Amino acid sequence: MTLTLLLDLDDTLLNTNLESFVPAYFQSLAKELASQVPPEKMLPALVSGTNLMNQSEDFTQTLEEIFNHEFFLRLGISRDALTPVIEHYYDVIFPTLSGLTSPKPAAKPFVEWAFSRGYRIAIATDPLLPRKATYERLRWAGFAPEQFELVSTFDHFHFSKTHPAYYAEILGRLGWPETPILMVGNDIDRDILPAQKLGLATFHISEQPELASAQVSAGSGSLSDVKGWLDSVGESALLPSFKSVDSVLAILAATPASLNGLLNKIDALTWSHSATAGDWSLTELLCHLRDTEREVHQMQIRLFSEQDEPFIPRPDTSVWASRRDYRHENGEKVLQEFNTARLETLNILKNISVEDWGKKARHAIFGPTNFLEVAGFIADHDRMHVQQTWGILKKMQNFAVSSSRN
Repeated sequence: MTLTLLLDLDDTLLNTNLESFVPAYFQSLAKELASQVPPEKMLPALVSGTNLMNQSEDFTQTLEEIFNHEFFLRLGISRDALTPVIEHYYDVIFPTLSGLTSPKPAAKPFVEWAFSRGYRIAIATDPLLPRKATYERLRWAGFAPEQFELVSTFDHFHFSKTHPAYYAEILGRLGWPETPILMVGNDIDRDILPAQKLGLATFHISEQPELASAQVSAGSGSLSDVKGWLDSVGESALLPSFKSVDSVLAILAATPASLNGLLNKIDALTWSHSATAGDWSLTELLCHLRDTEREVHQMQIRLFSEQDEPFIPRPDTSVWASRRDYRHENGEKVLQEFNTARLETLNILKNISVEDWGKKARHAIFGPTNFLEVAGFIADHDRMHVQQTWGILKKMQNFAVSSSRN
């Protein structure tokens, strides 16, 4: 069974010492922009924009969009006016900060070993920096960014690592693998606890594993220790569990984020393509998600507030695609409508009391159940259709590659 490995970057694969690196980074950026923006104005804007990225739960905006709105608003200058200077900074100045870091000696052998085992590897670094900066830091660690299936950066992610939804989003962007999953990182508050809240197995990189294991339920030790630990626990023990309130809410928030990322800027042909006559196109799939959200999921949730031990119906949605002529809708517009519907659902769920998550019901298909389990069915439905979306895009990508070679 293939393992999906999520690897932190700073102080996991790369000796970074963020306490010294971040001030040096901020100061060098301020110096580069000083000809157009006074440092005393730039630094507060940079800190404020970063704080807003950490706080954001808005799955309709990337972290870059959140940052840019705050940063340039506080500076009182247009993005276009500063873009050439910023690009020059990341192309020329930022690479000179490499001396503040050093490769972890165990990192390259570990990653090569993981690839030799056939593991899928994503770099789960906090997506608070531009792609150029993150890719540069990966090179400092001794890696080519292209080695990895996915690297999270602020231009295409919607949550920071303080949120369990970040981990759900990165899995959604990987097509929600039905495999054992392990998150490896050094920061308990950003790498370990949020991943565990989603339901993932974790390994804490620590120089004092005996102290770490007292704080969190996780494997712990050096990066070199991960290999032996994996062999001792067995990969099948790392299958995730998405049954908690935290995991359900994280998946429901991450689904539109994942779809917004996966479907960003695709062309009309991709929206309408279906492999065979019986398959849904992406537009039809999004129509199904939108209407199911509005007419099934929200109805089921409302029943719990209106009745004691309600009967939860499950309408037949299989006929909607043809009857409602999904194929001829506008996919981008439908995605926006699904975003709106999901936000309404999440606003309802955030007000559910701890006691109400255990409220009993009877489901038309699954029999005796409760509110948490019904919400879990919605999350499972989400994961299935994100998998389907990812699969369609993968097929289209493979088709385009094979066609270009012929």
